[in-house]
Amino acid sequence: MDIQRGKEVRRNRILKRIAISVVLLAAVGAGAYGIMRLQPAVKDVPRSEIYPDTVKRGPMVREVHGLGTLVAEDVLWVPAIADGRIVKINVYPGTMVHPDTILMELDNPELRQQTLDAEYTLKAAEAGYTDLAVQLKTQLFDKKSAAAQVSSDYKEAEMHADRDLKLEKEGLIPKLDADISTNKADQLKIRNDLEVERLKIIDESAQAQLAAQKVKIEQARALYELKKGQLDQLKVRAGATGVMAQLGPGAASGSTTAPPELEVGQKVLAGTILAKIAQPQKLKAELKINETEAKDIAMGQPASIDTRNGIIQGKVSRVDPTAVNGNVTVDVKLMGELPQGARPDLSVDGTIELERLNDVVYMGRPTNGQPNGTISIFKIAADGQYASRVQVKLGRASVNTIEILSGLKPGDQVILSDMSQYDGLDRLHVK
Repeated sequence: MDIQRGKEVRRNRILKRIAISVVLLAAVGAGAYGIMRLQPAVKDVPRSEIYPDTVKRGPMVREVHGLGTLVAEDVLWVPAIADGRIVKINVYPGTMVHPDTILMELDNPELRQQTLDAEYTLKAAEAGYTDLAVQLKTQLFDKKSAAAQVSSDYKEAEMHADRDLKLEKEGLIPKLDADISTNKADQLKIRNDLEVERLKIIDESAQAQLAAQKVKIEQARALYELKKGQLDQLKVRAGATGVMAQLGPGAASGSTTAPPELEVGQKVLAGTILAKIAQPQKLKAELKINETEAKDIAMGQPASIDTRNGIIQGKVSRVDPTAVNGNVTVDVKLMGELPQGARPDLSVDGTIELERLNDVVYMGRPTNGQPNGTISIFKIAADGQYASRVQVKLGRASVNTIEILSGLKPGDQVILSDMSQYDGLDRLHVK
């Protein structure tokens, strides 16, 4: 009987342990399930650190924005006509100039010598023409004198022949004498005709020789005028009324780094840009627009230019076909009177109106909002205490607003400020 009781006690003990294990497992499972069902901790966000906005429905103006400068529509680049060394600079940038204003003076001893040589060559050619004209005139006089003598002999022989023919008819002289007189007159006639033709040829030859000498004179004069003009242009004049905007090549050199301004004593080559003359009354704005936003810009679109001292209205007049450093250059023609202080190279802000959308759902543009993209953004609950992350599909964008295709409806409040520091959270407490 004792052995049976020991077996029963051992069985009861095993069953008790199994029951305890089942209860513990159930408790652990219930605890794990409870933990899984707990909401993550909600992080507090100060209301002063967020920028809220309300989703709206209605008209939206699409615009693009860019920085730029005012530049003159009419610009005159003044080049060096000949090589030279700068001996004097009379005018510096910012000075009002007129066509005859001497900007600077250059010197070129070699050009001075070439001009002097060209002048002497011209004088020599002119003297040669005068000498040749005298020689040809003398020769012509000699030929005319000889021709006159032949003409006189011919007339005299002709009269003798007529007389002898009459005498021969009357039988006063032999026929042979009359024939000799007639033959002599015929020979002198031929000589007289030849002399007349020779005089014509001599006159034509003289004219041709004089014309050839005139060509030499004109060549010499052209070379002299060229050298004289180059020498005169060593005194560099503005050539137009305006403001001297730049001294030296600057941006015209094609280099991204503008060379320093010209200095006295510096040598410049022919063709070097010496100055830039601009007309401050006719300005346009050159804006740099991001190439991703410039695709919808077209000629004639309205624009407004902020000079920090007033806003000027304008229209797009040119869109550069190429992009440089990620930007497209857009020219805006300014309309109306310029504000005080507007001048070339003044930094400006420009806004170009692309189109007007009549009935769209839109909101302020978030920091990470790109056209036709999808972003996650925090939507503020109706009680204003909590904000939950939602996915929003975006459409067309403007400078400060962007179209909403889905994810939000009019009246919803969203947070537009940068919330990247809360990327791991889907819910925030706004306090």
